[in-house]
Amino acid sequence: MQLKQISRRAIPEFETVLDPALHPILRRLYLSRGVRSSDELQRSAAALLPFGLLKGISAASALLVAALQQQQRIVIVGDFDADGATSTAVLMSGLKAFGFKYLEYMVPNRFEYGYGLTPELAEIVVAQGAELIITVDNGISAIEGVALAKNAGVKVLVTDHHLPGTELPAADAIVNPNQPGCEFPSKALAGVGVAFYLLLALRATLREQGYFQQHNLPEPNVAELLDLVALGTVADVVPLDSNNRILVHQGLMRIRAGKCRPGIQALIDVANRDATKLTASDFGFALGPRLNAAGRLDDMALGISCLLAPNLGLARQYAAELDALNAERRSIEQSMQVEAQAFLSQLSFDGSSLPECLCLYRSDWHQGVIGILAGRIKEQFHRPTIAFAQGDNGELKGSARSIPGLHMRDLLEEIASQYPGLIKKFGGHAMAAGLTIAEEKLDTFKVALSFTAKKHLTAEQLEAIIFSDGELDHSCFELDFAQLLQNAGPWGQAFPEPVFDGEFKLLNQKMLADRHLKLMLQGPGGKLVDAIWFNADNKAWPNVNVQRVRLAYQLDINEYREQQNLQLIVRHMEALA
Repeated sequence: MQLKQISRRAIPEFETVLDPALHPILRRLYLSRGVRSSDELQRSAAALLPFGLLKGISAASALLVAALQQQQRIVIVGDFDADGATSTAVLMSGLKAFGFKYLEYMVPNRFEYGYGLTPELAEIVVAQGAELIITVDNGISAIEGVALAKNAGVKVLVTDHHLPGTELPAADAIVNPNQPGCEFPSKALAGVGVAFYLLLALRATLREQGYFQQHNLPEPNVAELLDLVALGTVADVVPLDSNNRILVHQGLMRIRAGKCRPGIQALIDVANRDATKLTASDFGFALGPRLNAAGRLDDMALGISCLLAPNLGLARQYAAELDALNAERRSIEQSMQVEAQAFLSQLSFDGSSLPECLCLYRSDWHQGVIGILAGRIKEQFHRPTIAFAQGDNGELKGSARSIPGLHMRDLLEEIASQYPGLIKKFGGHAMAAGLTIAEEKLDTFKVALSFTAKKHLTAEQLEAIIFSDGELDHSCFELDFAQLLQNAGPWGQAFPEPVFDGEFKLLNQKMLADRHLKLMLQGPGGKLVDAIWFNADNKAWPNVNVQRVRLAYQLDINEYREQQNLQLIVRHMEALA
């Protein structure tokens, strides 16, 4: 599906206090992303929001202090994605450093128990003799699971970041920036961020009580966990607000300095990345998918074992298994995507008559990959997309991905309210959600989905637009400026990496591996510059009749045989007459 237009990012009108020494283009970039003051650009750990603003953090700390004094048996219940895996690893490593001796974790296999602390999983944890259950990256909707554990005399601490429903679980303590009444400014904190803040609060409480002095113990350095926090934050695609940018930046700095744990180093190695030059996008496109592959196809315990590996040799064994699973995941996904596109082609050849929200299902689709499939289809057709796979007992498991302007979880909540019994359960965020329905109600759900989505989406929102930060002067086509942009991040969700646009003379074009278009361009001031368009339209390009093009592109530093060269990453290309 072709992009309708390249649109320039607007710069909001508000009073700002930005450093006058900033490069004028950086100033423009920050303003267009809503930065109001230089304080929002702080990246030191000292600038993190205080943990005391999190509702329930004092009660949570008290639970952990009591558990430490009594050496209670703790079971951490995680989630089967990268955020859940890193959250689990943060608490397993962090609590061990505080002196907790009886620590275990459980991550529900998505194909057996589904998401979070379900009643079935709670029964198993209780039977294992848990005295305190801590949920990470889940639990805010585990009404029945928490109730079962509490009735069995087990204390429950919920740490989560997902949006709550109308009812909260009856846990002993809940730490979630999105729960009602929580005044923590960053509602975008990932599950791993919540787990990290819990440890900050515990350390402060124990310090106040003189615990470390009384027991002649050093205070744990929780900063050693920031590599995990950075990975989980980016991989969960939460908005990189100023607080999350600090967490990600601090984690990146530790990794670049060679201070990351063996498991993350092994993931970096197997992904063929250079740890000293790692960027936030590497978390999202290289490390995160390999970690997620375990939860999608097998058991996330493999991913957590990698993150907790005590040495690089063992970590590399786990990372190799994760890499193989990721390759299998890509193969499954590509097959499913071909099937989905074949189905969509029956509806429309150009995308113009597609419904506002796409809903796809095949009985042989893999339940662990439908989320990625929904994301790929959403990106191609710029439509909110829900992909379903076969579940158990006549149920369908769905994974949803949305576009700007449509809050997916709120949409599902509206459908559930307007059509009682149609959705068995659901949860998630604005851009991603999951749900379960009865198979016989799929057609009814499609009708309800289409009707409800139409109320919230305009024709303009369904146009695929790529946003540009404007044109660049010829002086910006230098390695130093590309490095300046890279260092100005971390870039990511809701704080997007800079994209520019402009007209270029097309000097040479060559398709690589029938997928990637390699270009030689002449840009502003007559400068020659290399460019590459990954996954280009091989039906339209190369085109020897085209001599001038308009590009939307990003500046990149390409390294080959220890030589660095400026390269443009093409995001969109239009032929000019």
